[in-house]
Amino acid sequence: MSVQQAAGVDGEALEVWIDQDLCTGDGICAQYAPEVFELDIDGLAYVKGPDEELLQDRGATTPVPLPLLTDVIDSAKECPGECIHVRRVSDRVEVYGPDAE
Repeated sequence: MSVQQAAGVDGEALEVWIDQDLCTGDGICAQYAPEVFELDIDGLAYVKGPDEELLQDRGATTPVPLPLLTDVIDSAKECPGECIHVRRVSDRVEVYGPDAE
């Protein structure tokens, strides 16, 4: 199974984004899932695209790779800034993170 295959809840594709305004720069996300998250020179975390490129546009999203789903969820749960948002691609409903129901 390729890392590029997107994860899902009940088969739904998920994506993740970081609100840099709330990021505290602790780097917990990059420790849990370095394939998805990285700290930039500004000290804030960003998501990485499938090509490993840092996505620095505000609200930039990246697919959640199925093998890393647990690591990405743990990142969202453990983030002291509560700035990691995981949502369904289909309807953009947050399933993990500060705005999840």
